[in-house]
Amino acid sequence: MEELKKDSEIIAEIYRNAQLALTSISDILPEIDDVNIKEEILRQHEEYEKVCSEASALAHKFDVELKEPNPMKKAMMWSAIKMGTASDNSAQNIAQMMIRGTVTGITSLRTSLTDGEKVMDPEVKKLLTDLIAIEEKFEEKLKSFL
Repeated sequence: MEELKKDSEIIAEIYRNAQLALTSISDILPEIDDVNIKEEILRQHEEYEKVCSEASALAHKFDVELKEPNPMKKAMMWSAIKMGTASDNSAQNIAQMMIRGTVTGITSLRTSLTDGEKVMDPEVKKLLTDLIAIEEKFEEKLKSFL
């Protein structure tokens, strides 16, 4: 029998996904010289902050304790960004790095949607599908820098 994800797990995943995105954006921003991609990534940062806020509100409503992303994962992301931009901080390279992270997020979120769709609370499902749509839009926008 398949394991269905609970609302609490999905809320935690939405929050974690958005927090990791915020962390990677904060890590990569100082490396960006190109004004156009920097503006796009700053705009994405604002969207992820809204998602974190909405996930926090749902967590409060559903009595879910949210945890910050694993510090080791954050450190690994930071070092990957620093190494990835050390010799090439072009808009194209920045876009490629951001797209990889975005696609990872989309894949994880879509899996959660499939795993929990049948039993998911409508508010949780809405935030999850909204975040998937936001990340897919970000992926398309970032592709314009390739």
